[in-house]
Amino acid sequence: MANLTRWDPFNEMLTLRQAMDRLFEDAWVSPWAARGHASGDSRTMGLPVDLYETGDDLVLTATVPGVKPEDIDITVQGDVLTIKGQFNSEDKLEEGSYHRHERRSGSFYRQVALPSAVKSDAAEASFEHGVLKLRLPKADEAKERKIPVSSAGSTPQIEQAA
Repeated sequence: MANLTRWDPFNEMLTLRQAMDRLFEDAWVSPWAARGHASGDSRTMGLPVDLYETGDDLVLTATVPGVKPEDIDITVQGDVLTIKGQFNSEDKLEEGSYHRHERRSGSFYRQVALPSAVKSDAAEASFEHGVLKLRLPKADEAKERKIPVSSAGSTPQIEQAA
């Protein structure tokens, strides 16, 4: 016996609307994100970062290939870390024509909210093979402290966790 399903034109229209929304989103709202880039503005490319925490430090690594260390500016204000810089595509084609030209000149800008207070004056930055690495020592008030439990007759002392 054959099963008959009633055709509902509104279901088809909803699917068409979703397809049009996706098309509009990919073409106009975030064209770079649709092509695998991190930012929606072609002049300001995104900056992928990793942020992790060790016992005494926050460590951030960022991938910035083709950028010179002197073209990177790093600031910390409160609990916000800002990394910005400039990259240039220095290839000038004298003869011939491009079949594909995807490497661009432009700037990057990234702000990251830090999960704890840091000593910005003791921060260290290194740059090797296109990877920027920042070590941001935690402020003393942000470090974990161990509080021992004492018995009724002794006085507790607060120790800094190792």
